[in-house]
Amino acid sequence: MSVVSRLGRPLRQDRLTLLLLLTCLALMTKVYVMLYDTPEDTPPTPRSSAELLDNPQESSLPLSSASHRSRREASDPESGTRTVYVITATYPRPEQEADLVRLSQTLMHAAPFLFWVVVEDAPQRTPALAELLERSGLRYVHLIAEVPELALPRPRFWGRVPRGVASRNTGLSWVRSHATAGVVYFADDDNSYDIRIFTEIQKTRGVSVFPVGLVTELGVSSPVVIGGQVTDFYDGWHGGRRFPIDMAGFAVSVTLLKQRPNAAMPYRAGYEEDGFLKELGVTREDLQPLADECSQILVWHTRTEKVAPIRPADLNKFQGSNIVALMDHLLPMKA
Repeated sequence: MSVVSRLGRPLRQDRLTLLLLLTCLALMTKVYVMLYDTPEDTPPTPRSSAELLDNPQESSLPLSSASHRSRREASDPESGTRTVYVITATYPRPEQEADLVRLSQTLMHAAPFLFWVVVEDAPQRTPALAELLERSGLRYVHLIAEVPELALPRPRFWGRVPRGVASRNTGLSWVRSHATAGVVYFADDDNSYDIRIFTEIQKTRGVSVFPVGLVTELGVSSPVVIGGQVTDFYDGWHGGRRFPIDMAGFAVSVTLLKQRPNAAMPYRAGYEEDGFLKELGVTREDLQPLADECSQILVWHTRTEKVAPIRPADLNKFQGSNIVALMDHLLPMKA
């Protein structure tokens, strides 16, 4: 005669049911771990600045293990959780840390799907910036990219050498080498961003475009959109450009970027965006208007006012005090 449980079923049957449930739970846990607990990426071997300039095809790889956080790629290129690779070109100056503190804390609000590619126009990484990046908790890589010497003596526009081109091209090379899906966006370190812009550009299929506020005397640089299509451009300076658009006013899918492996920004001040978009092979009809068909401003072309040259007192008088450390932050090129 078998023992019966309260529900009237044999205890042996209850035990078998419980064992089956536990087995199913264990299998589900194992499948979940396999799908979502991906290992960290292995950072590439560090390279010297000289090696990188001699071999521009590998200019995306100058990072150390201390300057890299792992990332997880978006599995669905059309999903709402695509990785946004934010490329920021920067250079050592007294305002650098202040600008990047502000930008980093903006990016922290959209951190789950962002990967920050920070590229310095400098012979070596600024220690204060390296510390800031590590402290931010963001996924990031910290690269260096000196301007090639051939680009320096040939300013073609208003006598200026275009700043940030080498850094942005280095960032693009790094993304091509390390990303399989997602979106690329160029975020200058002194602009102002509504965090909604980063969610918007996740929708990018090829090249997306959107307005940028506080650009030229017109007040805004924006595509002209009628019926969901880009028909023209509203910008204070056209200069014969096919795409008169601000650096902060477009995003590019990683898929398209990898399909055009040689697309890069030219060393021609004022024409960097136009030259890059041309090399991507897109037309005006291909542009995808975002930000409610370009009716909202989610990024502003603000600029940090440059401070007067800092002339510290004789620091020999302050050795062993906090003043030396403070000057290291304000004078990064001399740190």
